[in-house]
Amino acid sequence: MTIKEQTKSKMESTLDHLAKELGNLRTGRANPSVLDGVNVDVYGTNMRIRDLASVTTPEPRQILITPFDRSTAGPISKGIEKANIGLQPILEEGIVRVNVPPMDEQQRRDTVKFGKKKCEEAKVAIREIRRKSNEQLDADKDLTEDQIRGGKKKVQELTDEYCKMIDEMFTKKEKEVMTV
Repeated sequence: MTIKEQTKSKMESTLDHLAKELGNLRTGRANPSVLDGVNVDVYGTNMRIRDLASVTTPEPRQILITPFDRSTAGPISKGIEKANIGLQPILEEGIVRVNVPPMDEQQRRDTVKFGKKKCEEAKVAIREIRRKSNEQLDADKDLTEDQIRGGKKKVQELTDEYCKMIDEMFTKKEKEVMTV
């Protein structure tokens, strides 16, 4: 695998991680992924909600959690409360409903600010990948100066391309969050 391919692969995984992070941000609508970070204490271990139940959005402002084992509904409800994500679960006969309250302007701004911070962290990671790739190129004794310069140019092009993708992802998410 060439240095360019390694660099691209690492940058791609950074972009994937950012996409997951931005997917977990709250918008005004119900989104099952907001529960991805919630762990539930059941069967003597910590488990994710997705491993215990099916999570759907029957309405734009409601998340419905249907446990595979009805006895886990209580712990799922408690896990959501403990996670402190601003959602209040309602336990009803073996299922859990979560009504997603509308976000006010300040919450939207805070969410956008948090998303921007995550994007900046991703850009820093991309630049760090660039730095390490450039060091690898410099350390390779089999390459000529022109090959090193050309390799660094390609790495810089990848860096610019991925930073632009991060900006586009953020712009799209910002629009989604700020839409009332």
